[in-house]
Amino acid sequence: MLVLSAGMPRAGSGWHYNLIHDLVVASGGADARQVRKAFHLEKLLTEVNCNLSTLASFRLLPVFFPVLLGRTYAIKTHAGPSPTASLLMRSRKLVAIYIYRDPRAALLSAYEYGRRVLEQGKSNAFSHLESVEAAIVFIKPYLKIWERWMEDDRVLKVRYEDLLSGYDREFKRLVEQLGLPAAGRGIETVKEKYRPGRVGPEQIGTHFNVGKPERFREALSSDELDSLNRALEPYLGRMGYPI
Repeated sequence: MLVLSAGMPRAGSGWHYNLIHDLVVASGGADARQVRKAFHLEKLLTEVNCNLSTLASFRLLPVFFPVLLGRTYAIKTHAGPSPTASLLMRSRKLVAIYIYRDPRAALLSAYEYGRRVLEQGKSNAFSHLESVEAAIVFIKPYLKIWERWMEDDRVLKVRYEDLLSGYDREFKRLVEQLGLPAAGRGIETVKEKYRPGRVGPEQIGTHFNVGKPERFREALSSDELDSLNRALEPYLGRMGYPI
């Protein structure tokens, strides 16, 4: 099957993908980077974490082709669900896990990451965010994507904050979603490798830096925080985050 690690940007999605990827490999699946190379999928599965930009059929079906030849592997996306993805989930040929985070923390992380990269004379997907207001505009489409993933009962939903505070519980839910045994030497090794507190920016592909759930309350001014709360209030309560 194809394992899809979907997530909101700056919501620990890199960390989560690598956890999922290594669980798949530990249980006998294929290394996604090797699949990408063997099937010449570099133009579709980009960056170190094999990111698929959308789940449109013309992108998803070529990526699904290795599954027809017996490979099980994991890919990553920040995109919303699609009819093709839904069809594959219905047949259990695609299993999806979606991770999200308090959008105030996610947009602060995106804004700060973009600033750090600019200071190094480089650019990335976040370096155009010149203010908190710009970051609000950036995050809003991903809240619409959050709504769409939440509507599908076949998708395992994970909150970043819950993964930090209740890692063992969330890990158990993850292996159940993947249909893996709850324990085993390889499974336990992966579990401990990605346990919070042991993951840092030196681990390639995780994009895991500060990771403090509500740091935005300290990092932003009262005016900036008020602006954030007003802009995101329709979502915060539904996502389980207090203002």
